Amino acid sequence: MTTSPARLRKAVLPVAGLGTRVLPGTKTTPKELLNVVDRPILSYIVEEAREAGIEHIVFVTGRAKQAIEDYFDHQIELEAQLAAKGKTEILAAMNAELATAGEMSFTRQMQPKGLGHAVWCARDIIGHEPFAVILPDVIVDSRPGALKQLADLYAEVGGNVIGVEAVPESETHKYGIVDPSSRDGRRLAMKGMVEKPKQGTAPSNMSISGRYILQPEIFDLLETQESGAGGEIQLTDAMDRLMKTQAFTAYEYEGVTHDCGDKIGLLRANVALALKRPDLGEATRAAITALL
Repeated sequence: MTTSPARLRKAVLPVAGLGTRVLPGTKTTPKELLNVVDRPILSYIVEEAREAGIEHIVFVTGRAKQAIEDYFDHQIELEAQLAAKGKTEILAAMNAELATAGEMSFTRQMQPKGLGHAVWCARDIIGHEPFAVILPDVIVDSRPGALKQLADLYAEVGGNVIGVEAVPESETHKYGIVDPSSRDGRRLAMKGMVEKPKQGTAPSNMSISGRYILQPEIFDLLETQESGAGGEIQLTDAMDRLMKTQAFTAYEYEGVTHDCGDKIGLLRANVALALKRPDLGEATRAAITALL
């Protein structure tokens, strides 16, 4: 008799980064709260997590990130003014984003030691159960959401599941790249992975794109993980070690990825998502056309 995978309930969102690629806009505003159309980037990420069945979101924060916690809390004065003015639609939209009791936790990454270190900082809150990691500056425009696609596969195969997408061969040195042993449709069995390989050495063109479902044994490996690419503790390196004892499946999810931690990526996300909005699409297209 086969045993079903342990239920996926928790997600880690590493939000301690400084957002240097989108300075000076992030000098006083966390990059995760920069707007895409009329919502902060983080709003889309939390929505995706909730759709995938995540019940507890762990934010790994840093200094000057208090605004993130405030965003998911009540703003009594603003809510009262909206109610008094009869602006019920926008009030309802704001209230829909509020954290429910016990849904969100916040812990600090005291030093900028990389993604692997940020994930390790959440170890005591996650405990001994599988968890998702979602990069909070990457919006995936898809239905169902990218994490929901991975969660559905995880419920079927268990183990560790990594979201991937194809990138041009000339760009592989910018990403973590998976080394597949076989492929079945959108699923790729994995035999290895490498973080930012030198040009011409990548084992494939399938990049790790900011969505992961991992088993808790990764924490023990992260605790002893040596610094890798960029002098940081890389999650990819610890996953490669975990792969020696646990199964990893890569999944090429359906959807369009927007890297909102990059100036052009953020601009592209604003345009693309505005064009899809029933209430804004026509006006957006007219405004863009007038500029061209």
